[in-house]
Amino acid sequence: MAQLIYLQSFLASPPRPKIFISQTKIPHKAHNNNAWLQLNNPLEKSFAKKGFIHALNSSSSSNKIIISDLKIEELGVETPARKVKILKELLTETRDDLCLECLEIIDAAQRLGIDNQFEEEIEDVLKRQYALINAYHFDGDVDLHKAALLFRLLRQQRYLVSQDVFKVFLNEKGKFKEKLKADLNGMTSLYEASQLRIHGDDILEEAEDFSSHCLNNWATRIDNQSSASFVMNTLAHPHYRSVAQFMVPNYFGDKPWTNKWLNLLQDVGRTNFITTQTLRQHEIALFLKWWEETGLVKELNFARNQPIQRYLGSVLCLPDPCYSEQRLQLAKSMSLIYVIDDIFDVHGTLDQLRLFTQAVIRWDMDGVESLPNSMQLCYKCLLEVTNELSLKVYKKHGWNPVGSLRKTWVKLCKAFLLEAEWLSCGHSPSAEEYLRNGVVSSGVNAILVHTFFLLGQQVNNRTVELLDNDSDIVLSSGMILRLWDDMGNAKDEKQMGRDGSYAEYYMKEHPNISSEETQQHTKKKISEAWKTLNTEHLFSNIFPTSFTQASLNIARAVPLAYNYGRNQSIMTVEKLMEQYC
Repeated sequence: MAQLIYLQSFLASPPRPKIFISQTKIPHKAHNNNAWLQLNNPLEKSFAKKGFIHALNSSSSSNKIIISDLKIEELGVETPARKVKILKELLTETRDDLCLECLEIIDAAQRLGIDNQFEEEIEDVLKRQYALINAYHFDGDVDLHKAALLFRLLRQQRYLVSQDVFKVFLNEKGKFKEKLKADLNGMTSLYEASQLRIHGDDILEEAEDFSSHCLNNWATRIDNQSSASFVMNTLAHPHYRSVAQFMVPNYFGDKPWTNKWLNLLQDVGRTNFITTQTLRQHEIALFLKWWEETGLVKELNFARNQPIQRYLGSVLCLPDPCYSEQRLQLAKSMSLIYVIDDIFDVHGTLDQLRLFTQAVIRWDMDGVESLPNSMQLCYKCLLEVTNELSLKVYKKHGWNPVGSLRKTWVKLCKAFLLEAEWLSCGHSPSAEEYLRNGVVSSGVNAILVHTFFLLGQQVNNRTVELLDNDSDIVLSSGMILRLWDDMGNAKDEKQMGRDGSYAEYYMKEHPNISSEETQQHTKKKISEAWKTLNTEHLFSNIFPTSFTQASLNIARAVPLAYNYGRNQSIMTVEKLMEQYC
């Protein structure tokens, strides 16, 4: 049922050597050694290791870290702040046409998750570049890396750039020129750009096929292990479809940079990591305290007791530090999705599940006395958390979302119930029937509806109606999550006695098709869902950017589940922090 495995993928790690942010190919002479945050700094160690793990394992008030009590100077921010100023001036003052250096700085800032510190400057640069790309006619000597990088950066920022910019790289047959295969940077940038294709982008379809085939050949022929690792990482985790904060070690550890300004960005990124991590510690302490106070852990001993994963899921959806309150509230609702999922999966009888669903439809405590205490407690907690969220949204934004939130919980429980009924009677749905219901039971609809109201932007009758009726942006995110989840975890689900997968039902309908062909068919459906999601993000102004970004964030984390599976993907939080600190 609602696996939402992208939360588990937050704890996934490929079997590779540790690569730290500080391990870069950039000459360290460019650094101000006095300003560099050393790994053996006691304060950094405290925040990066002991402090964080301690906060995970306790919710007592003595372990809370209050951000306002920290002096900014103690975190070593003073020198990086000057470096931020230098980079801002560079981005502001550079007026060269199609400046590659500026583009690489913007790209690196986004990959480090510190682009919010350069928002105005980045916007000004991209506005200038957008005007230039519309007036500029690329000739045959234009650099593919520069053109592809500019295209990707502009589309990521919702600029309407046509795929026609790549026509100059095509031969008379409409195929990419063979000589481009010798350009490794160009091929990786072209592959990255192809991930932002929408319906009708035939050139970008060809770009992905051409670049992925070329990069796979490169990976087998490159003697340099670092370059080979960079190529494979690009294929597995293109930036636009990845969780940026967890790709930092791969990206800066593998790629041989020549842009001297990236040293400054890494300094800023390291400091940003420490200060952001401190905020996370405080949020986790508050969330664990709430989780224990609900009593769900003791009463529902059959359910997954994984509060850290639930909190990390809210971080993934809303990573910006300014959304602290929204993250905590979203984590509460996400926890209940999992608890209710486990009730429908492994605890309640079919009659009890029907009664529980009817109670959610009525939205009051009447008639739940016949349910087990565990289900009554869960239902009571659902009402409390939803009403709390609704009151906060109403006070802050003047809109009471309880009607929409109630509808999304009803949809979710009905989807859970239908899967339980299929399992109970041995019904085998068609692949499409399973998928329609599975998109809802993935929980994405519920998460995004809650996220929309918590953000409180562009809340009006039109947007609320679209959400209530499952807009394309919600459905496409749910489709991506459900299909990737099934591909990565169908075996785990079968062992746990749960419902099947899209692939399983598809192969029943097509007995002569192979598992490899089924996998390719599933990946094609995922690709189509991504095109829809990209279209909604790039060309629709109905929903705010912050909300469409949240839908992208959900879809981005899912592929890790396919690579590692549920059982293999779960590692301790301590190991996770050791790797990324």
